[in-house]
Amino acid sequence: MTTYAAFLRGVNVGGHKPVSMEMLKIAFESLRFKNVWTLLASGNVVFETPFTNTAVLEKKIEDMLKKTFGHEIGVFVRSIEELERLSKSYPFEAIDVTPHTRLYVTFLSDQSKSSLKIPFASPDKGFRILRVSTREVCSVLTLSPNRGTIDLMNVLEKEFGYNVTTRNWNTIVRLLKTHQS
Repeated sequence: MTTYAAFLRGVNVGGHKPVSMEMLKIAFESLRFKNVWTLLASGNVVFETPFTNTAVLEKKIEDMLKKTFGHEIGVFVRSIEELERLSKSYPFEAIDVTPHTRLYVTFLSDQSKSSLKIPFASPDKGFRILRVSTREVCSVLTLSPNRGTIDLMNVLEKEFGYNVTTRNWNTIVRLLKTHQS
């Protein structure tokens, strides 16, 4: 059995695509996944399965979610092992975190076609992309009265496509800690 995390795109954001975490857990269990649990209301699900092809898992979960909740929901599956490697690489090590700093991981479904030179910094240095791989983008946002999280999401979608989902780094850390306990 392999333990995976599924990150759902766009659920429970501003009243769109409402999904109860209790119903989500039941839906995942209907696929015969084991030890299913959810974290936060943003669509983070941890589960175990003997299947190892993440593309097949994503399709299977997306089909089940559409049938269960009546709308399409993008799914990004990562093994816990893959998330642990990302965590151990700590891409934010050199960042001075303040109350206005937000650290993000954006999960990609396709190979990045971005033309940005990485590391990238916006002209005002308020938004930075530290690292891009075939599977994720690690970025930093400094909040200001003129710039918020939605601005970052717009830049990421423009540069990496619409088929992405973003999580706060704290969510990834919390997911891994909860899994270990």
